[in-house]
Amino acid sequence: MCGESFAREILRRGGAIDLESGARRIIHENGTIIAVDIERGGRVERLETRAVLSTMPLRHLVHAMSPPAPPEVRAAADRLKYRDFITVALIIDAPTVFPDNWIYVHDEQVKLGRVQNFKNWSPDMVPDPKMTCLGLEYFCFEGDGLWTMADRDLIALGTREMALIGLIDPAKVVDGAVVRMPKAYPVYDEGFETSLAVVKDYVSAFRNLQVAGRNGMHKYNNQDHSMVTAMLAVQNLTGSRHDMWAVNAEDEYHEEIDLTAADNSSDDLQALRRTQPSVPRSF
Repeated sequence: MCGESFAREILRRGGAIDLESGARRIIHENGTIIAVDIERGGRVERLETRAVLSTMPLRHLVHAMSPPAPPEVRAAADRLKYRDFITVALIIDAPTVFPDNWIYVHDEQVKLGRVQNFKNWSPDMVPDPKMTCLGLEYFCFEGDGLWTMADRDLIALGTREMALIGLIDPAKVVDGAVVRMPKAYPVYDEGFETSLAVVKDYVSAFRNLQVAGRNGMHKYNNQDHSMVTAMLAVQNLTGSRHDMWAVNAEDEYHEEIDLTAADNSSDDLQALRRTQPSVPRSF
C-alpha cells in the first residue's frame, strides 16, 4: 500500500493526519503516556492520548519526556549519534545512462558515496521517458561543509564528480535538485549498545508507548524491517506481545529477517517473510 492510499484509508476510517506538526512534549504519569504537546503553525496544542507509536529519534523521544527522564537515561540518549545524508538529483538528457539500479562509489578522488538510477527502479519515477534522473548520495554530518554547501554548488560538485568517474557526460545535465535528510543512519560507535540498552529499558517501561523504525529504535533496519517493526508495534498496542527488537538482530545478515524470533503468528507478516531475498549468511 502506497503512502497516499494509506492516508486515504486513515481518513476513510475517521482518523486525522497532521502534517507540518511536531511533537514537543510527551506527558506521562505512573508509567503511562497521557498527552502529547503538538506544535503547529506556531501554536502548541495538547492532545490527550490512549497510545503512542513513536518513530522520532530515540534521543529526541527521551528529551521530550515530561516529567524528564532520569539523568542517566538522558545522558545515554545523548550518546546515541547519527549520520546525515544528502541526495543530489541530476536530470540527464538521455533515455538511459547505465543499466544498474544503484552503484556504490569507491574512489578517493570524489566525495560521492552511491548513485541511484531511479528510472531503473521504475520508469514511473521519471515522468519524461526521454530523460534520466540520477540520485547522487553524499554521507555527511549536519552542519559540516557538505551539509552547508549551497544547492547550486552541490549540483555542480555532483556533475563534476560523475564526469570524473566516467558515468555521465556533464553537457547532458539539464537540471538538478538537492534534498537533505538529517539522521538518516544510526551510528554504531563504541559503547552505543550500552547506551541503547539504558534507553530501551526506559521507554519499554511505558505501558502504552511503542517505538518503531530505524530512528525510533536506533537500529540500522532496511525499509522492510522498519515496516515490520511498525506492524508489530501496532499489534502490541492492541494487546500482542511481540519483541520488535528481535527483528533484524545484529548478528543476522541485513537482508534476512526472523519473524519467528519476534513471536509472530500473523499471516500477513509471514507472507512478508517469504518476500525476503535468499542471501548467504555473513560470518
